[in-house]
Amino acid sequence: MSIVQPDLTILARKIKRWGIELGFAEVRIADVDLAHAEAGLRAWLEAGCHGEMDYMARHGLMRARPAELVPGALRMLMARMNYLPVATGASWREDETARAQDPGAAVISVYARGRDYHKVVRARLQQLAQRIGVEAGGLAYRVFSDSAPVMEEALAEKAGLGWRGKHTLLINRSAGSMFFLGEILLDLALPVDPPVSAHCGHCQACITACPTQAILGPHRLDARRCISYLTIELKGSIPIALRSLIGNRVYGCDDCQLVCPWNKYAQRAAAIDFDERNGLGSAALVELFAWDEEEFKRRMEGSPIRRIGHECWLRNLAVALGNAADGELGAPQIVAALLARAQHPSPLVREHVEWALGRHRQ
Repeated sequence: MSIVQPDLTILARKIKRWGIELGFAEVRIADVDLAHAEAGLRAWLEAGCHGEMDYMARHGLMRARPAELVPGALRMLMARMNYLPVATGASWREDETARAQDPGAAVISVYARGRDYHKVVRARLQQLAQRIGVEAGGLAYRVFSDSAPVMEEALAEKAGLGWRGKHTLLINRSAGSMFFLGEILLDLALPVDPPVSAHCGHCQACITACPTQAILGPHRLDARRCISYLTIELKGSIPIALRSLIGNRVYGCDDCQLVCPWNKYAQRAAAIDFDERNGLGSAALVELFAWDEEEFKRRMEGSPIRRIGHECWLRNLAVALGNAADGELGAPQIVAALLARAQHPSPLVREHVEWALGRHRQ
């Protein structure tokens, strides 16, 4: 008995509809040829711009060769999922900018205030892949979201989900850049979608806004200077020259996205998974610095923040508290919070607390 092969054009249309039903804003299809991106990836790695993200160098050019991850892979389904919390107000960009200027406020990237997107996106992609497999009568595939050595933005750009902004993030004309990406690598020769043209024009807002000047030029990011890298990926001491530039950002940084004109079109999430938890959108530095390790783990259960660990959490908060210096003696409440951690068992925490206290005593 022969197996009836599905009409791939019809299947592609169904896949896109199923993706919307699962909470994705859009699903598009790309081939898996990223040969054009290999030279740029090699140059970026050779320049050391990946910093201590050793997995980048370890996987090398494999990131530009997704077909190596699944034998016989022919296509990459690229999906995007909006993450602005459902209740986000119209003035959210202005509100976030104002918060970053409040020395006592703890600024956490919007994407990290709810559930861990890795789990949410992958779970829904897994459901989509299983449905495709049933329809296709079998499927070899792999699902991932920022969890495999692939150049997600390059593939998303190829699939037409948007274009690479000058800050290197993907921008969608109708949704800005406040969304997650997820992929299904599979062995079906589905019809591919065309890319879209870029619409950044002469705008340099993201480059100008970067607090640490990590965006060296259009599409050139030195991760070693990026606040998201410094507060999330870096496991050791934050370079002294960069500490004062971090301000009150304790997990990630949204500055380049807040100034992007296209984010006036940013869309709210279809699911409540990314709604704010634990008051992370309004918390004070002193409040978060008081959490012991047990409370940190309990409150951050299911959050992407939990992955950095309590030690780096305190490191980041200590830097932000140091940057909240106010006057010759500093704010008494902040100084008292820092002094309470001055003898912390971790040398990393003690180092950053000492630096912060020095800022208040200047």
